[in-house]
Amino acid sequence: MIDFVSTFIFFFAVIDPIGTIPVFIAATSSHTEKEKKKIAGIASLSAAGILLFFVIAGEPILSAMDIPLSAFQIAGGIILFLFALSMIFGESKPDQEVKLTKDLKETAIFPIATPSIASPGAMLAAVLMTENAKFTIVEQAQVSLTLLAVIAIAFILMLGASKIHRVIGSSGASIISRVMGLILASVATANTLEGFKLYFSSAP
Repeated sequence: MIDFVSTFIFFFAVIDPIGTIPVFIAATSSHTEKEKKKIAGIASLSAAGILLFFVIAGEPILSAMDIPLSAFQIAGGIILFLFALSMIFGESKPDQEVKLTKDLKETAIFPIATPSIASPGAMLAAVLMTENAKFTIVEQAQVSLTLLAVIAIAFILMLGASKIHRVIGSSGASIISRVMGLILASVATANTLEGFKLYFSSAP
């Protein structure tokens, strides 16, 4: 059985549902409340579909390309670390992704579903957390359910985005996003070190 708490915190840091709030508000500013609920639903379902695809097909695709999972884990850890650094030192997720909001008619898929919820970091995390050699089918299902739980939280937060944004403000969301970046950097470092350990232990 997986550690649900650490897995949940990991996916919460990567997906960053709180950081999605300002993106959602900016992208849906000209829509009615009914339209906002529909957009939140479509975005959440789309993000779930994208990430579950990587859970199911991510590793087989790597195998077909003859890429060892240890190499992908090292690369994924480095990319996750750089992504975390951008959250900590660069523009935070809200600041960065609000700039992508140009056409409000494309709100559900872009930029809300991706890259806000189903970010590149989340896609990599979905593959790394469901490694076939490391996790059983039951454990992979548990990871998937935890992932869906985080997306469900993102959906709930989007439904109450207007009220939440009035409480924490854009600066509050940026601060929380940077804290999530620090947690993600720690997880990324652990993934990279584990990848090196796996690579050298399996080397002839």
